[in-house]
Amino acid sequence: MSVNRISSEGLELILSNKVMAPVTCVIKFYSNGCHLCHALQDYYVDIADKYALDQNVVFYAYNVDDDPSIEKKLGFDGVPTIVVASPNPEAPPRLRAKYKVMPEPENPHDKTWYRVREIIEFIERNKIK
Repeated sequence: MSVNRISSEGLELILSNKVMAPVTCVIKFYSNGCHLCHALQDYYVDIADKYALDQNVVFYAYNVDDDPSIEKKLGFDGVPTIVVASPNPEAPPRLRAKYKVMPEPENPHDKTWYRVREIIEFIERNKIK
């Protein structure tokens, strides 16, 4: 599968620039009790599959039930939420990775919240070039 579930420790490694190579990390934040998150899952995997040949883009899923404070830490409210993080291992250790939270859609999809096209456009605008 092209999407890996990430732990709190793994997420912290990304956000604290402790990765070995500069990559774009796409992270879907979800909750077990969120019907929108479950409906978005297959589409998110399909998007990840489209990037399968691009070794500079990796896809993760993070369960906010593992750390409910993560929403406040990263500045988003509710799930599903998509974040693109760009860790830079060459940056000074005290710097956090740059990350961007995908804005709430103007016209949310009834079943999945986000639309595939919107997610891909967000990734393309924010990935490491």
